[in-house]
Amino acid sequence: MRMRLMLLGGGNALGQALIRLGAEEDIGFLAPRPPQDGWDAASLTQLLDDTRPDALINLAYYFDWFQAESVSESRLASQERSVERLAQLCQHHNITLLQPSSYRVFDGSRATAYSEKDEPVPLGLRGQALLRIEQSVRATCPQHLLLRFGWLLDDSADGVLGRFLTRAKLPQELLMADDRRGNPTPVDDAARVIIAVLKQLDCESPLWGTYHYAGHEATTPLALGQAILTEAHLLHPLAIESPTAQAHAAGADASDEPQHGVLACKKILHTFGIKPRAWRAGLPSLLDRYYRHV
Repeated sequence: MRMRLMLLGGGNALGQALIRLGAEEDIGFLAPRPPQDGWDAASLTQLLDDTRPDALINLAYYFDWFQAESVSESRLASQERSVERLAQLCQHHNITLLQPSSYRVFDGSRATAYSEKDEPVPLGLRGQALLRIEQSVRATCPQHLLLRFGWLLDDSADGVLGRFLTRAKLPQELLMADDRRGNPTPVDDAARVIIAVLKQLDCESPLWGTYHYAGHEATTPLALGQAILTEAHLLHPLAIESPTAQAHAAGADASDEPQHGVLACKKILHTFGIKPRAWRAGLPSLLDRYYRHV
């Protein structure tokens, strides 16, 4: 890898997966420790003035965007301002910016898969913030890649998977939507995709733009929950054998979670040759890592 790579957010689950996978391929990252209060415009300015990497992977707010149950409007607004400044700095220093985004930029009103050409219409605060961040990056930093991911699953104790498994330890109904659809995407698979994209950018291929990636096989939360419980029972005793079906509209998150969040991944396949991997194949190692940590 000729490019000098900087990773913001090296301490979170996706950052750790990226560092781990990069090490296997002899790819290293500058991964600065964030300031005590997190990255803001001033600290980012100082950082990039001092280091001048060739490419920057911004996972600084990964947990809030992909794993947190909810995020306050003021916190999202602060993050928007920081990414806007980051995009300005990347443009000024001629740094390629790789910025993650999410299926949440769509409202889920269509039953077919969303492509990069479809108009985003986000439902909740998080989706709205992510769309504004996308627009800011596109307008400010032409050398950008926006990677929209599906339902990201990681091994953090308080992430989406961790909260589900904590609830499964209690002898009570575990309600999951049976009429909501999306693509589960293990965090190691997302890291694999980022590494593959970086390798091609290292060959000076100017493949800027927006791309979708999500695990192979769209499913429902109910079916995903059953698959997780089946694997988890092999590693740890749980009180629940199977989740219980409920309608999407009855869920507490129905107002901001798209009912249909399936992503079409043809563009990333045709441009980078990246094929979607079956999410079911990634569950055993993901759960093994989770139970080693908790």
